[in-house]
Amino acid sequence: MVKARLTVPWAEQLGARLPPLLVQAERVAATVMPGVHGRRRSGPGEAFWQFRPYVAGDQVNRIDWRQSGKSDRLFIRETEWESAQTVALWRAADAGMAWRSNRDLPEKGMRAELLLLALAALLLRGGERVRLFGLPRPYAGRGALPQIADGMAGIAPRPEDPRIARHARAVLFGDFWDPLEETRRAISRLAGQGVRGHLLQVIDPAEETLPYAGRIRFEGVTAGLEGALVPRVEAVRPIYAERVARHREGLAALAAAAGWTFASHRTDQPPEAALLALHQRLAPG
Repeated sequence: MVKARLTVPWAEQLGARLPPLLVQAERVAATVMPGVHGRRRSGPGEAFWQFRPYVAGDQVNRIDWRQSGKSDRLFIRETEWESAQTVALWRAADAGMAWRSNRDLPEKGMRAELLLLALAALLLRGGERVRLFGLPRPYAGRGALPQIADGMAGIAPRPEDPRIARHARAVLFGDFWDPLEETRRAISRLAGQGVRGHLLQVIDPAEETLPYAGRIRFEGVTAGLEGALVPRVEAVRPIYAERVARHREGLAALAAAAGWTFASHRTDQPPEAALLALHQRLAPG
Protein backbone atom coordinates (compact mmCIF):
# COMPACT_ATOMS: atom_id res chain seq x y z
CA MET A 1 0.00 0.00 0.00
CA VAL A 2 2.99 2.30 -0.44
CA LYS A 3 2.38 5.41 -2.51
CA ALA A 4 5.14 7.00 -4.60
CA ARG A 5 5.32 10.32 -6.41
CA LEU A 6 5.81 10.51 -10.16
CA THR A 7 8.81 12.59 -11.16
CA VAL A 8 8.03 12.43 -14.89
CA PRO A 9 4.56 13.10 -16.38
CA TRP A 10 2.75 9.80 -16.80
CA ALA A 11 1.83 10.42 -20.43
CA GLU A 12 5.50 11.08 -21.23
CA GLN A 13 6.53 7.88 -19.49
CA LEU A 14 3.91 5.92 -21.42
CA GLY A 15 5.02 7.36 -24.75
CA ALA A 16 8.60 6.33 -24.10
CA ARG A 17 7.77 2.72 -23.33
CA LEU A 18 4.82 2.20 -25.69
CA PRO A 19 6.53 0.35 -28.58
CA PRO A 20 8.17 -2.34 -26.38
CA LEU A 21 4.98 -2.54 -24.31
CA LEU A 22 2.98 -3.33 -27.45
CA VAL A 23 5.44 -6.06 -28.43
CA GLN A 24 5.28 -7.56 -24.96
CA ALA A 25 1.47 -7.45 -24.91
CA GLU A 26 1.27 -9.24 -28.26
CA ARG A 27 3.71 -11.86 -26.97
CA VAL A 28 1.69 -12.45 -23.79
CA ALA A 29 -1.54 -12.68 -25.79
CA ALA A 30 0.03 -15.14 -28.23
CA THR A 31 1.14 -17.32 -25.30
CA VAL A 32 -2.42 -17.45 -23.96
CA MET A 33 -4.13 -17.93 -27.33
CA PRO A 34 -3.93 -21.76 -27.35
CA GLY A 35 -6.12 -21.83 -24.24
CA VAL A 36 -8.70 -19.46 -25.70
CA HIS A 37 -11.62 -20.63 -27.78
CA GLY A 38 -13.03 -18.40 -30.47
CA ARG A 39 -16.44 -16.92 -29.81
CA ARG A 40 -17.59 -15.86 -33.25
CA ARG A 41 -17.70 -17.32 -36.71
CA SER A 42 -15.43 -15.96 -39.40
CA GLY A 43 -16.96 -13.87 -42.12
CA PRO A 44 -18.61 -10.49 -42.49
CA GLY A 45 -20.39 -9.47 -39.31
CA GLU A 46 -23.33 -8.07 -41.25
CA ALA A 47 -24.09 -11.44 -42.88
CA PHE A 48 -24.74 -13.69 -39.87
CA TRP A 49 -27.87 -13.46 -37.76
CA GLN A 50 -27.70 -14.34 -34.09
CA PHE A 51 -30.14 -14.32 -31.21
CA ARG A 52 -29.88 -13.23 -27.62
CA PRO A 53 -32.47 -13.26 -24.81
CA TYR A 54 -34.72 -10.24 -24.52
CA VAL A 55 -34.01 -8.01 -21.52
CA ALA A 56 -35.88 -5.05 -20.09
CA GLY A 57 -35.20 -1.95 -22.14
CA ASP A 58 -34.95 -3.70 -25.50
CA GLN A 59 -37.25 -2.47 -28.23
CA VAL A 60 -40.26 -4.75 -28.63
CA ASN A 61 -40.13 -4.48 -32.43
CA ARG A 62 -36.73 -6.23 -32.37
CA ILE A 63 -38.17 -9.45 -30.91
CA ASP A 64 -37.91 -12.41 -33.27
CA TRP A 65 -41.24 -14.16 -32.68
CA ARG A 66 -40.34 -17.27 -34.69
CA GLN A 67 -37.25 -17.94 -32.57
CA SER A 68 -39.14 -17.01 -29.40
CA GLY A 69 -41.89 -19.46 -30.25
CA LYS A 70 -39.44 -22.36 -29.91
CA SER A 71 -39.11 -21.83 -26.16
CA ASP A 72 -40.67 -20.00 -23.25
CA ARG A 73 -38.29 -17.05 -23.63
CA LEU A 74 -38.22 -14.01 -25.90
CA PHE A 75 -35.25 -13.47 -28.22
CA ILE A 76 -33.82 -10.45 -30.02
CA ARG A 77 -32.53 -10.98 -33.56
CA GLU A 78 -29.43 -9.03 -34.51
CA THR A 79 -26.45 -9.24 -36.80
CA GLU A 80 -23.25 -10.74 -35.51
CA TRP A 81 -21.66 -7.29 -35.55
CA GLU A 82 -24.49 -5.94 -33.37
CA SER A 83 -24.15 -8.83 -30.93
CA ALA A 84 -20.38 -8.59 -30.68
CA GLN A 85 -19.53 -7.96 -27.10
CA THR A 86 -18.13 -4.56 -26.20
CA VAL A 87 -15.61 -4.64 -23.38
CA ALA A 88 -14.63 -1.35 -21.76
CA LEU A 89 -11.19 -1.19 -20.17
CA TRP A 90 -9.82 1.13 -17.50
CA ARG A 91 -6.59 1.30 -15.55
CA ALA A 92 -5.62 3.49 -12.64
CA ALA A 93 -2.80 5.96 -13.27
CA ASP A 94 -2.39 7.54 -9.84
CA ALA A 95 0.97 7.95 -8.15
CA GLY A 96 0.63 4.70 -6.20
CA MET A 97 0.60 2.70 -9.43
CA ALA A 98 4.11 3.97 -10.23
CA TRP A 99 5.58 2.07 -7.28
CA ARG A 100 7.62 -1.12 -7.09
CA SER A 101 9.44 -2.63 -4.14
CA ASN A 102 12.61 -3.49 -6.06
CA ARG A 103 14.17 -3.05 -9.48
CA ASP A 104 13.56 -6.67 -10.50
CA LEU A 105 9.80 -6.09 -10.55
CA PRO A 106 7.68 -3.96 -12.89
CA GLU A 107 5.82 -1.00 -11.54
CA LYS A 108 2.20 -1.80 -10.82
CA GLY A 109 1.08 0.63 -13.51
CA MET A 110 3.28 -1.02 -16.13
CA ARG A 111 1.83 -4.44 -15.31
CA ALA A 112 -1.71 -3.06 -15.46
CA GLU A 113 -1.01 -1.52 -18.88
CA LEU A 114 0.50 -4.78 -20.12
CA LEU A 115 -2.53 -6.79 -19.02
CA LEU A 116 -4.93 -4.22 -20.50
CA LEU A 117 -3.24 -4.33 -23.90
CA ALA A 118 -2.83 -8.10 -23.91
CA LEU A 119 -6.51 -8.54 -23.02
CA ALA A 120 -7.46 -6.08 -25.76
CA ALA A 121 -5.39 -8.12 -28.23
CA LEU A 122 -7.27 -11.31 -27.30
CA LEU A 123 -10.65 -9.62 -27.51
CA LEU A 124 -9.91 -8.07 -30.90
CA ARG A 125 -8.74 -11.43 -32.24
CA GLY A 126 -12.02 -12.93 -31.04
CA GLY A 127 -14.04 -10.38 -33.01
CA GLU A 128 -15.09 -8.31 -30.01
CA ARG A 129 -15.09 -4.55 -29.72
CA VAL A 130 -12.89 -2.80 -27.19
CA ARG A 131 -13.29 0.67 -25.81
CA LEU A 132 -11.38 2.69 -23.23
CA PHE A 133 -13.08 4.65 -20.48
CA GLY A 134 -13.34 8.29 -21.49
CA LEU A 135 -12.71 7.77 -25.20
CA PRO A 136 -15.59 8.37 -27.65
CA ARG A 137 -15.74 5.18 -29.69
CA PRO A 138 -14.95 1.46 -29.54
CA TYR A 139 -12.19 -0.20 -31.52
CA ALA A 140 -12.54 -3.32 -33.65
CA GLY A 141 -10.27 -5.50 -35.77
CA ARG A 142 -6.89 -7.02 -35.02
CA GLY A 143 -5.11 -3.97 -36.40
CA ALA A 144 -6.65 -1.68 -33.78
CA LEU A 145 -4.26 -2.57 -30.95
CA PRO A 146 -1.78 0.27 -31.67
CA GLN A 147 -4.69 2.73 -31.63
CA ILE A 148 -5.76 1.39 -28.25
CA ALA A 149 -2.21 1.74 -26.99
CA ASP A 150 -2.10 5.35 -28.19
CA GLY A 151 -5.47 5.98 -26.57
CA MET A 152 -4.37 4.84 -23.11
CA ALA A 153 -3.05 8.31 -22.35
CA GLY A 154 -6.63 9.58 -22.65
CA ILE A 155 -8.27 7.08 -20.31
CA ALA A 156 -10.54 8.78 -17.78
CA PRO A 157 -8.89 9.34 -14.39
CA ARG A 158 -11.82 7.62 -12.70
CA PRO A 159 -13.77 4.56 -13.88
CA GLU A 160 -16.71 6.65 -15.05
CA ASP A 161 -18.15 6.90 -18.55
CA PRO A 162 -21.87 7.42 -19.21
CA ARG A 163 -21.34 6.53 -22.91
CA ILE A 164 -20.61 2.87 -22.18
CA ALA A 165 -23.50 0.92 -23.64
CA ARG A 166 -25.90 -1.16 -21.63
CA HIS A 167 -24.92 -4.87 -21.63
CA ALA A 168 -21.25 -3.99 -22.12
CA ARG A 169 -18.65 -5.61 -19.90
CA ALA A 170 -15.90 -3.73 -18.11
CA VAL A 171 -12.51 -4.61 -16.65
CA LEU A 172 -10.91 -2.25 -14.14
CA PHE A 173 -7.19 -2.54 -13.37
CA GLY A 174 -5.77 -0.87 -10.27
CA ASP A 175 -4.45 -1.50 -6.79
CA PHE A 176 -7.79 -0.43 -5.23
CA TRP A 177 -6.21 0.56 -1.92
CA ASP A 178 -8.60 3.51 -1.72
CA PRO A 179 -11.37 3.32 0.89
CA LEU A 180 -13.84 0.61 -0.04
CA GLU A 181 -16.67 3.13 -0.27
CA GLU A 182 -14.97 4.85 -3.22
CA THR A 183 -14.70 1.59 -5.15
CA ARG A 184 -18.26 0.66 -4.21
CA ARG A 185 -19.58 3.94 -5.63
CA ALA A 186 -17.68 3.45 -8.88
CA ILE A 187 -19.00 -0.07 -9.39
CA SER A 188 -22.53 0.93 -8.39
CA ARG A 189 -22.56 3.67 -11.03
CA LEU A 190 -21.50 1.23 -13.71
CA ALA A 191 -23.93 -1.46 -12.53
CA GLY A 192 -26.67 1.18 -12.71
CA GLN A 193 -25.80 1.63 -16.40
CA GLY A 194 -26.31 -2.11 -16.92
CA VAL A 195 -22.57 -2.76 -17.12
CA ARG A 196 -21.14 -5.91 -15.56
CA GLY A 197 -17.50 -6.60 -15.17
CA HIS A 198 -14.42 -7.51 -13.24
CA LEU A 199 -11.98 -5.88 -10.83
CA LEU A 200 -8.35 -6.93 -11.10
CA GLN A 201 -6.27 -5.75 -8.18
CA VAL A 202 -2.65 -5.36 -9.31
CA ILE A 203 -0.29 -5.18 -6.34
CA ASP A 204 3.39 -5.42 -5.52
CA PRO A 205 4.27 -8.47 -3.38
CA ALA A 206 5.67 -6.21 -0.65
CA GLU A 207 2.23 -4.66 -0.24
CA GLU A 208 0.90 -8.06 0.71
CA THR A 209 3.76 -9.46 2.80
CA LEU A 210 5.43 -6.34 4.32
CA PRO A 211 8.84 -8.05 4.11
CA TYR A 212 10.81 -5.31 5.87
CA ALA A 213 12.61 -5.50 9.18
CA GLY A 214 13.67 -3.09 11.87
CA ARG A 215 13.03 0.65 11.95
CA ILE A 216 11.15 1.82 8.83
CA ARG A 217 9.45 5.06 7.84
CA PHE A 218 6.45 4.51 5.56
CA GLU A 219 5.43 7.24 3.15
CA GLY A 220 1.94 7.27 1.75
CA VAL A 221 0.93 3.97 3.35
CA THR A 222 -2.78 3.53 3.97
CA ALA A 223 -4.49 1.80 6.89
CA GLY A 224 -3.38 4.44 9.38
CA LEU A 225 0.39 4.29 8.72
CA GLU A 226 0.71 7.42 6.56
CA GLY A 227 4.15 8.90 7.13
CA ALA A 228 4.58 6.73 10.21
CA LEU A 229 7.90 5.78 11.71
CA VAL A 230 7.64 2.16 12.86
CA PRO A 231 10.37 1.11 15.33
CA ARG A 232 9.94 -2.61 14.57
CA VAL A 233 8.07 -3.59 11.44
CA GLU A 234 7.93 -7.19 12.63
CA ALA A 235 5.63 -6.12 15.45
CA VAL A 236 2.99 -4.65 13.13
CA ARG A 237 3.17 -7.29 10.39
CA PRO A 238 0.30 -9.48 11.76
CA ILE A 239 -1.98 -6.44 12.10
CA TYR A 240 -1.03 -5.26 8.63
CA ALA A 241 -1.72 -8.69 7.11
CA GLU A 242 -5.11 -8.76 8.78
CA ARG A 243 -6.04 -5.35 7.38
CA VAL A 244 -4.89 -6.31 3.89
CA ALA A 245 -6.97 -9.51 4.04
CA ARG A 246 -9.99 -7.61 5.33
CA HIS A 247 -9.68 -5.01 2.57
CA ARG A 248 -9.42 -7.69 -0.09
CA GLU A 249 -12.45 -9.51 1.31
CA GLY A 250 -14.31 -6.20 1.17
CA LEU A 251 -13.41 -5.73 -2.48
CA ALA A 252 -14.64 -9.21 -3.33
CA ALA A 253 -17.89 -8.65 -1.41
CA LEU A 254 -18.75 -5.32 -3.01
CA ALA A 255 -17.96 -6.72 -6.46
CA ALA A 256 -20.23 -9.70 -5.85
CA ALA A 257 -23.03 -7.46 -4.57
CA ALA A 258 -23.04 -5.66 -7.93
CA GLY A 259 -22.86 -8.87 -9.97
CA TRP A 260 -19.17 -8.31 -10.69
CA THR A 261 -16.16 -10.53 -10.05
CA PHE A 262 -12.84 -9.83 -8.35
CA ALA A 263 -9.31 -11.23 -8.47
CA SER A 264 -5.88 -10.15 -7.29
CA HIS A 265 -2.60 -10.31 -9.21
CA ARG A 266 0.91 -9.76 -7.87
CA THR A 267 3.59 -8.27 -10.07
CA ASP A 268 6.00 -11.08 -9.19
CA GLN A 269 3.62 -13.55 -10.86
CA PRO A 270 3.58 -14.18 -14.64
CA PRO A 271 0.93 -12.15 -16.46
CA GLU A 272 -0.26 -15.06 -18.61
CA ALA A 273 -2.29 -16.77 -15.87
CA ALA A 274 -4.07 -13.54 -14.95
CA LEU A 275 -4.79 -12.82 -18.62
CA LEU A 276 -6.29 -16.24 -19.31
CA ALA A 277 -8.45 -16.05 -16.19
CA LEU A 278 -9.66 -12.60 -17.23
CA HIS A 279 -10.57 -13.73 -20.72
CA GLN A 280 -12.45 -16.73 -19.39
CA ARG A 281 -14.42 -14.54 -16.99
CA LEU A 282 -15.52 -12.41 -19.93
CA ALA A 283 -16.81 -15.41 -21.88
CA PRO A 284 -20.55 -15.30 -22.57
CA GLY A 285 -22.91 -17.22 -20.36
